Amino acid sequence: MIRSLISLYLPRYPETLVYMLQNTEYQIVPYLKWLHRTNDFGRVMYRRELNRTKPAKLLLVFLKVGIIIQLLIGAALIFLGIDGGLSGGVTFGLVMVILYPFIWPYIMVLPIIFGRQLMNNTVRKGQINKSQEIFARHTGIKIAVAGSYGKTTMKELLATVLSYGFNVAATPANKNVSISHAKFADSLSGKEEILIIEYGEGEVGDVKRFADITHPTHGIITGIAPAHLDRYKTLAAAGGDIFSVADYLDNRNVYVNIDSRDVKPFLKKTFNLFGQEGALGWKFKNVQVQLTGTSFVMQKGPKSIALKSGLLGRHQVGFLGFVAAFALELGLSESKLVEAIAKTQPFEHRLKPYQLAGAWVIDDTYNGNIEGIRAGTRLLKDLPAARKIYVTPGLVDQGEENENVHKEMGKLIANSGADIVVLMKNSVTEHIKDGLEINGFKSKLLIEDDPLSFYQNLNHFVASGDIVLMQNDWPDNYS
Repeated sequence: MIRSLISLYLPRYPETLVYMLQNTEYQIVPYLKWLHRTNDFGRVMYRRELNRTKPAKLLLVFLKVGIIIQLLIGAALIFLGIDGGLSGGVTFGLVMVILYPFIWPYIMVLPIIFGRQLMNNTVRKGQINKSQEIFARHTGIKIAVAGSYGKTTMKELLATVLSYGFNVAATPANKNVSISHAKFADSLSGKEEILIIEYGEGEVGDVKRFADITHPTHGIITGIAPAHLDRYKTLAAAGGDIFSVADYLDNRNVYVNIDSRDVKPFLKKTFNLFGQEGALGWKFKNVQVQLTGTSFVMQKGPKSIALKSGLLGRHQVGFLGFVAAFALELGLSESKLVEAIAKTQPFEHRLKPYQLAGAWVIDDTYNGNIEGIRAGTRLLKDLPAARKIYVTPGLVDQGEENENVHKEMGKLIANSGADIVVLMKNSVTEHIKDGLEINGFKSKLLIEDDPLSFYQNLNHFVASGDIVLMQNDWPDNYS
């Protein structure tokens, strides 16, 4: 109790508040929820530091100046009360000095609210309207990529492979909302032959709005899984929003990942389905998975093409094969296709392998859904190792599916062949443990109370010949 109270008056308290806002992406409600459940503000930034972007710096200056002004007024009232006989001065002054840590966490959100309102009503609205005109006039193929997971991977694969035969532009990184689309549109020359636009999703209506603005000619749906259910509430609502891009396209030129179990209620006869078995009339065979990449053969009638990618995992074959088949339909030559697929490499924190103390670590910490867990645990099962070690804190934003998802996660881990499982202790740990126990997990289970220390000392935990799969990261604003 005393430690918690002292943490409110530490010099880093203002920085901690800005850090909390930054790590909830300046969303007021998640920030306030984190604020209300935090007991010790001195431990909030124990894993990371504030990223001093321009908005963060401005907000920190606003907060510090406001606190200093309040403290000066409080001190002045105390002085006037003692020395000048001002009635109630000491009491009011002390109240102002003592209560500033309880007042400014709420005052500091006001610039965000007003600034966001101003941006939405003026600058952003104008940029988005302009982008809608740019996309409508653009004569190139416009490919929308939507889904609960795999969007950035699909977009980057398309951009890499199609650029071997076409003038291609794609939205950068995971910039996938309207203002990002607007900035992307502003960067276009108009001479591009293919545009690839990633669609984010956060609440019902997002994908429909993105489609109305970007005017896609083709839509690729990478899959549906429990994600953002704190806002969508149900998986059906998330799926309905994602498949609204198909409605925009009148269900034509729509390509859907059939490996995703939860897409089935939304399928139409006119959709083109793809997955690990095949795509667009091609069959995928002879899959080989190694730490150096994944190879397979795509075959249609008497024709066959052998492909090798740097991406890891059997689950990658569906995406790679679809992109290859799609590129061939657009006119890319077979020789260029083989060269392009060979250039595809793992993305940062998405099943990216690296060596540590003689062990292989597979970093999949950006993964945040059950389908990614399914793919990662299958990869771990496929790869030979002296010891197989699985590390995770669990998943966030699973909504009403939280318990079921984490029990399913326990089942997948139990079936992965892991010799050691390390769970980062938090609110979902018991659900994962239940899933492990129900499915007969008999190997070593460790519950880690200090994730930061574990990750920092991972080199002391592993041995030569080990494979360590790390899936998902647990943001500081979750408990």
